[in-house]
Amino acid sequence: MAASASEQLGIYVSIPFCRSKCTYCNFASGVYPAGEHARYIQRLIDEMRGARQWSENLHADLPARVDTIYLGGGTPSLLEPDLIAKLFAAIHGEFTVESDAEITVECAPGQISDTTLAALAKAGVTRISLGVQSFIDREAQQSGRLHSRAVVLEDLKRLRSAGITNLNIDLIAGLAGQTFASWQESVATLVEANIPHASIYMLEVDDESRLGRELLAGGARYHAGLVPSDDTIARMYESAIDSLAVAGLAQYEISNFARPGCKSRHNLRYWQRRPYLGLGLDASSMLRESVESPNSASPAHVLRFTNTDDLKAYLEVPQPPEMAWLSPARQHEEAWFLGLRLNGGVSVSALRQEFGNQMVARALEVVGLLTDRGMLTFDGETAQLTAQGRMLSNEVFQEFLESATSDLTVAAH
Repeated sequence: MAASASEQLGIYVSIPFCRSKCTYCNFASGVYPAGEHARYIQRLIDEMRGARQWSENLHADLPARVDTIYLGGGTPSLLEPDLIAKLFAAIHGEFTVESDAEITVECAPGQISDTTLAALAKAGVTRISLGVQSFIDREAQQSGRLHSRAVVLEDLKRLRSAGITNLNIDLIAGLAGQTFASWQESVATLVEANIPHASIYMLEVDDESRLGRELLAGGARYHAGLVPSDDTIARMYESAIDSLAVAGLAQYEISNFARPGCKSRHNLRYWQRRPYLGLGLDASSMLRESVESPNSASPAHVLRFTNTDDLKAYLEVPQPPEMAWLSPARQHEEAWFLGLRLNGGVSVSALRQEFGNQMVARALEVVGLLTDRGMLTFDGETAQLTAQGRMLSNEVFQEFLESATSDLTVAAH
């Protein structure tokens, strides 16, 4: 579909700075000198200010109206208040931010100063996501976190007192030293804190993380030998689904749970394939072809691109990232493996309207096979993951990926 003049944009801003690096983390983040912060924010602003021109040159639609903003990382709350103000002033200068926009900032417990909290509230932040991972102090510390349970609970009070009540807490099932009982205690603590949104992840150890390298080498510094078995991690995840449902936090995506009206609007746009602009280190973007494109008479394409994950290169040698236009066939694949992440599933009639009967018919053959294997349910209109399908979701999604890459073309820089 061609870009709509009324379509709104989401903005993701990558802030890669951390006070310490978690053992399991392989994100493009790290501990950098505070002196780099101001330089980085200015580079972000320059990138933002150049986005309109290059998007027009590429015939990609960059909506002017913004309804979600998400600062992730890293630990965005490490920024000094004046840098937070400068960044948001630049966003408002380049875009029209809707009055009811959802504005989320990721924070590390115990690392939100009073002046930072005041700056976030003044900037209009409506939602805070806390990277708790575990309410068990020993588990948090062994994984590289710097907080305690008491610190998290105190931060929740401070955030609510500042008027920010739309809160998310991340927990990870499978941390080193974690037991089924300690996991249940973490989930129970989250429930008792009356949090409106929770993100529950099963630990996936990246080979390039410190924990991953230790698992491969058989070391003990990061307690790799204490990582629970895959079966135990699966039981933890399943028990969390049940406990959160009883508490009123319904699962709406593989890893996300919310009370009514509290789903993450920004994250939903990823799974619903709505446009977003990613700014900063390793940030990704998705924009639609504009209606003014010379190719607008043909099926619309989608532009995807990701910035470098090398901080030095990002700061010192600004270059546009490699950009790829996704054909309708590729978009159809994405519609399945992104849409199936949502508990609501994929509407076949909506896909037929967007991509045509022939393309969808081929995918329905895969749906039939996965239904027979107990991975999906399908009632003739909506395909949804089963509980087993959510546990093995990567295997399900792979079935919708074609091996051919001839329809993916690289755009000129």
